[in-house]
Amino acid sequence: MGALDFLSDYFSNNFDVSIRKRKKHKVMQTVNIKVKIDCDGCERKIKNAVSSMKGAKSVEVNRKMNKVTVSGYVDPKKVLKRVQSTGKKKAELWPYVPYTMVAYPYAAGAYDKRAPAGFVRKSEQAQLQPGGTDDKLMSLFSDENPNACTIM
Repeated sequence: MGALDFLSDYFSNNFDVSIRKRKKHKVMQTVNIKVKIDCDGCERKIKNAVSSMKGAKSVEVNRKMNKVTVSGYVDPKKVLKRVQSTGKKKAELWPYVPYTMVAYPYAAGAYDKRAPAGFVRKSEQAQLQPGGTDDKLMSLFSDENPNACTIM
């Protein structure tokens, strides 16, 4: 009965989910961080600190936009902490979205003078509410509205 005992132990240990805990796999993601980069030394220090993290596949530093992009199996909070540990305490997750993704880019909370070209700050006020009054008024005089001629 040695072979049967071995097989029953093997199947019960390897295929029973309740006994064996499964590891959660991290997903591949891209983390963008806004950080002020002054010189080559700052850029090198940040790049070395982040690239030495476990799971980081690629690190790109864009000094002109003050942006660090990390791709890999990493946690955004851990990447932010690692960047802040280099002495850049004002580092934050990338707060901007492309200009074309926002309905009202010049709303009070969205427009930011310090934002890179083509970007505005992510804001709830700048997002379009479905079924809002602006949406109704815009569709009222649309070329796609068959009743638009009767209104004009």
